[in-house]
Amino acid sequence: MTRATLLTITSPTGTPEPGDPGYVVADFDAPQVRITDLSVTRGDGVFETIAVIGGHPQALEPHLARLAHSAALLDLPAPATDVWREAVRAGVADYLTRNGGADAELFAKLIYSRGVEGEGRPSGWLFVDAGEDFSQARLGIRVVTLDRGLRHDVAETSPWLLAGAKTLSYAVNRAAQREAVRRGADDVLFVSSDGYALEGPTSNVVTLTDGVVRTPNTDQGILAGTTQAAVFDFFAERGLRTEFAPLTLDEVVASDALWLVSSVRQAAPVTHLDGREYPVDAALTADLNAYLLARTE
Repeated sequence: MTRATLLTITSPTGTPEPGDPGYVVADFDAPQVRITDLSVTRGDGVFETIAVIGGHPQALEPHLARLAHSAALLDLPAPATDVWREAVRAGVADYLTRNGGADAELFAKLIYSRGVEGEGRPSGWLFVDAGEDFSQARLGIRVVTLDRGLRHDVAETSPWLLAGAKTLSYAVNRAAQREAVRRGADDVLFVSSDGYALEGPTSNVVTLTDGVVRTPNTDQGILAGTTQAAVFDFFAERGLRTEFAPLTLDEVVASDALWLVSSVRQAAPVTHLDGREYPVDAALTADLNAYLLARTE
């Protein structure tokens, strides 16, 4: 039985004292969070989930940059990137030591909270554990579209809604995924109230149409995808044009192929979108996932 590794970030925002790394390994099975922490009572914080393949945290620097960007959107103090970076590496090393160097697909989850209400001091944790088995999802998933109920330009018109921040307030995303299951699907593609494709609850959408690979603009309140960036690299290396563009739902529906891509699941080809069937190039998708899983940075 594998055992997860937990680290408490003792210096989530500042420079620790000499000899203090700014984090400590904690007991995963022991209570760690105070019930008045705003991550618990308000979902007031941000997080990142990083795939760890062969002992290598993938896209570590982009994830740390995104953690800082999300924190800025929430007016949280800037996280101490050096502390978080070394904590990830230490957590992975500890997990591998505890579990005999297991070669499974792992993930590291970083949680950065506003802290205990009234204290004015952020708090943070990080844990490393084995990921789910996504082998079937990488063969194909059924997706439904759901109206997010906001215009595609909400990040510009209403920045206080925090579109584009990876916050701990994930109840809506979970509700959307349950609705997908109720509709006989595996996942969701959110659509704006004015008809633009946005993103999945935990993924970015990538389309292939007439040899051009596209994903929606991130200025539409979409979380910039670390895996999506690697997907673009994969296709660019094969001579295909890649571009960010505002994509209407009609344009997505008319695609030759599409994928939902995310850090831990990697690339999941869409077999059906709102019941419409799409062909899956199994060899291309297998090559894409092999490329993604082989990343060491």
